[in-house]
Amino acid sequence: MIKVDTFKENAFLIELMPNHSLSGFQRIAFFIILFGTCLVIGIFFFFMGATLVLPFAGLEIMLVSIGFYLNFKWSRQKELISISPELVKVEKGSLIKNFEWEEFRAFVKLDVQYNDKSKDLYFVSKGKKIKIGDFLNNDEKDSLITELTDIIQKLNSIVPG
Repeated sequence: MIKVDTFKENAFLIELMPNHSLSGFQRIAFFIILFGTCLVIGIFFFFMGATLVLPFAGLEIMLVSIGFYLNFKWSRQKELISISPELVKVEKGSLIKNFEWEEFRAFVKLDVQYNDKSKDLYFVSKGKKIKIGDFLNNDEKDSLITELTDIIQKLNSIVPG
């Protein structure tokens, strides 16, 4: 998901987040329903005499819980790109900021590299490449390229004064 805001005159903030089909509460509700169903089936078979089903139901619940946790953690990642006439700043993280990069806009170039099936977007400056929007799909990357190109053209057209 791409969200573009203007937070000052001629300063833009682009927020990038991965797509996810369920919100926080919906994810928890789905997990509880799945957990409850597995537990009820395991207890039912336990009382029917198949005692080995219950430990495997517990193992299944544990593995599904780990999968849900990893998916929740992955979908919380976020990238903030702020572009002003002077600076380009990239911040990456989820709940806390893990990575921050800042450079003068005059030295930064947007680089798009085409692979077999996808595109990779980079900000390049002084030999350093910062990958952006790695979790976006190709349509969203096309949209991001368009947004960044429009912002750069708008900022380049400003007469210093």
